[in-house]
Amino acid sequence: MMEVAVNQDNYVILESFSSPTRIKIIELLNAQPMNITELSEVLNIKPPMVTRHIQMLENAGIVRSELIAGKRGQQKICYLQLDQMVLNFRGLPPAASKPAQQKYEVVIPIGMYSNYDVKPSCGLASNEGMLGLCDDPRYFADPVHRDARVIWFSSGFIEYKIPNYMLFDESVSGLEFTLEICSETPCSSSHLHPSDILFSINGVDVAEWTFPGKMDKGRGVYTPSWWHKDIRHGVMKHIRVTEQGTYIDGLVASPKTVQELNLTAGEEIVLRISSKQDAKRCGGMMLFGSGFGNYNQDIQCTIICK
Repeated sequence: MMEVAVNQDNYVILESFSSPTRIKIIELLNAQPMNITELSEVLNIKPPMVTRHIQMLENAGIVRSELIAGKRGQQKICYLQLDQMVLNFRGLPPAASKPAQQKYEVVIPIGMYSNYDVKPSCGLASNEGMLGLCDDPRYFADPVHRDARVIWFSSGFIEYKIPNYMLFDESVSGLEFTLEICSETPCSSSHLHPSDILFSINGVDVAEWTFPGKMDKGRGVYTPSWWHKDIRHGVMKHIRVTEQGTYIDGLVASPKTVQELNLTAGEEIVLRISSKQDAKRCGGMMLFGSGFGNYNQDIQCTIICK
């Protein structure tokens, strides 16, 4: 939740509600993430005008967007960032207003996992080539795993420790992760299966997402030329845990709240990504890092404090 004092310092935020078009955009994004073209068609206005409205909502912290690879180049996907906003008409004077939310951002290379338990088919690869033999879990313990830019396994989990830079007088209001992922494919196959992928934080299962098993087989934008397998990219997922619940790509995923994660200053945050063998759809998982897939990024984590 964001608390906003009604004063001139917050004019950019308040102005964002002065347009019926921007209000309609908020309503549309509340239902689902949309790209600029989709918004343009629903609103019946030209894409450049939609982009201007989105920029104003981004500046106000109400909407966020990201560029992803599409069939005809990159497209801008827009998400509703806020769940609630409180307007404080009798707040403190501008000079003493409550400071803006503090954000701590961390990028974790996918090869820098701290724990794992994987079953074949499985493997790791860097930008230059395979790291060890395909389908041999022993190579997940080799120190060379730090260079991995793509990781896959048919069932099990992989775990990351996220440094926590929040101060002792701060409390967490939100936690966000973005990563590129799909189901696993054996080294000898190019067929993707549906897969139930579970996201857990500090031992709390916050959300499960099902990869549908169908996607474009075109070469990933950043996938190196030596990679000969058909599965060359994943899909970008955004997991957000707030004081109201957990969301995946802006849609409600579970009622688990950030308060249930027991986040404490000075203590690492443990992110586990699992494909359980007893899941209804156990299709494994494939995780993409920088220099591989459609997005030149590793796991991005944001801690939002108040």
